Parts: sequence; structure tokens; C-alpha cells
Amino acid sequence: MKKIIVYNPIYSDLLKILQKHFQVVELTNGENPEFIHELKDAHGIIGSGLKVDRTLLDEAPNLEIICNISVGYDNLDMEAVNARGIMATNTPDVLTDSTADTIFGLLLATARRITELDQYVKSGQWTGKIGEDLYGVDIHHKTLGIIGMGRIGKAIAERAHFGFKMKILYHNRSRKLNAEEQLQAEYVSLQELLQQSDFVCLMAPLSPETVQLIGKQEFSLMKKTAIFVNGARGQMVDEDALVEALKKREICAAGLDVYEKEPVEPNNPLLYMKNVVTLPHIGSATLETRYKMAKLAAENLIKGLQGEIPPSLINKEVFI
Repeated sequence: MKKIIVYNPIYSDLLKILQKHFQVVELTNGENPEFIHELKDAHGIIGSGLKVDRTLLDEAPNLEIICNISVGYDNLDMEAVNARGIMATNTPDVLTDSTADTIFGLLLATARRITELDQYVKSGQWTGKIGEDLYGVDIHHKTLGIIGMGRIGKAIAERAHFGFKMKILYHNRSRKLNAEEQLQAEYVSLQELLQQSDFVCLMAPLSPETVQLIGKQEFSLMKKTAIFVNGARGQMVDEDALVEALKKREICAAGLDVYEKEPVEPNNPLLYMKNVVTLPHIGSATLETRYKMAKLAAENLIKGLQGEIPPSLINKEVFI
């Protein structure tokens, strides 16, 4: 039986399925001292968040497949993976709606100051009618600018268009004609999107080209009433510039599910700003969706090591 490493906890029923097909080694995480030792004769690995680079791959001469339990795969050095002919898989589609729900919920919570006012009530400060200083802003019929119109970006746009009658602007590497037709979404330059949007939602994938995509210049282009939401990756935003823009009221507020460093350091200024809503990177974190993700990753692993094309193979060029 081929040997695989499960480097994050996985659902017990899925673990049993894997154990029927493979010799399974369970480790708490990829930094476990035993990991490199076990990796030397492993044919597959499954989990999320492990940095897979040339150094790690040099320790894995028998590795055939890497199964990410996530839609993102910026943890993988794809050049090194491809050079060794190793299959890489992820778990797209199954988390689209759950993540879109989270990010749109974050937009709502930020605009209507839901978390701030929750604490206002619980702390006993609510003693009568609230004043304008605690009012939020409307979402319906406003303009939402989405940077990155992939599956999740489109799902967010659907919620905005059909549920809140919002005007949709988007910026993407290529035009999405189906989104333009179905949602009346308008393709614009990044500068136009920043200048015209009431809400700016970052949903693009992390790549060398998108590192610190949003910084001081970009925040200066936004409306002073704009709300910025990041549901992509923290490294795509200059966090110091975001803090400065919020302090100077160059933008109104921010809703964040991701950060430059995770978990967030306790002295991060964003944690002490009332006009910032912070979530612990929970985009797809529902019981149902996380199970579907793990199940798809397990299917990728089984099919890949049985010589079949995995359902969500990233680098199809290696399967010859």
C-alpha cells in the first residue's frame, strides 16, 4: 500500500476511507519533527497551509500528489511542483457559497456597525435612542466594486445584485461576460473601481503580481465614505497604509477576514479601531463546507494515486 501523510486532523469517516486505500500516517502539522522523516517514503500528503517549496520537496523523492484542503494554493511553489511532475489539487466550488456568505456578512456588519453596536448593548451603554454618531450606512442601491471576479467574487456579486439591488463594478485579469450579462456588472480599471465604489471588496488570488496590490495610493483614490472589505489574502494589502487611511478618515471603515500576519498580533492597531470588523479567517468555516472540502481532497488523493485524473487537479500538464 502506498503511504500518505495526513498533516491536519481530518473527519474520522474520511480517515477510515483513506486507511482502506493507503498506509496512513497522521501528524498534527507539517512542522512536526517526524514529518520530514515520514515524508521520505510518502506518496501523497493531504492537509492545508503547509508551505511546499523546493527544500521540502527535496526530502520527498517518492511524492506523487499534494492535496490542499483549500481553494487557494499560494502555499505551493508550483514551479518546483511542476518540475518534479507532482500533481497538485485544491478544493474549489464546494466553498464558494459559504465564503460568499461570510464576506457579504462582513460587509453588512461593517456598514451597519453590527459588532460595535452589539458591544454597545451588552456593555449597558444603551439607555435610550441612539444618536447619529452611532448610525451606519445603507448598502442597498449602492455601488459595490469587486477586485477579482472568480467563483467567489461572482457569488458575492449575485448576493449584492439580486438581494440588495447594488450596482456592480469589477476588475479582473480578464472580462467575465457571463457576470456582465447576468448581473449587469461593469468591467472597469482598478483606478475607476476605487474611485466610484461605495464598497470595495478584494477577492483576487494572491500572486507575485498582487502582493500589496492595495496600498497608500489606492486608499487615497477611494471615497471618504468607502468601506473596504478584504476576503482574499492579507499580503495583498499594505496594512500600515490601511491603518493610516482609517486613522485619517480617508476611508470610512474596513471589514477584514485576512491579515498580513495570522493569527493577528495582539498589538495590531486594527484590533482597537471601532470602525474595523475583524474575523479570524473563517471564509469557509461551516461544518458542512469544511466536510465537503475534506471529502473532495480525499477523492483527489485516492484518484491521483490510483492513476486517475483527480477531480480538481490544478496542474493538468503533469498528468500525461
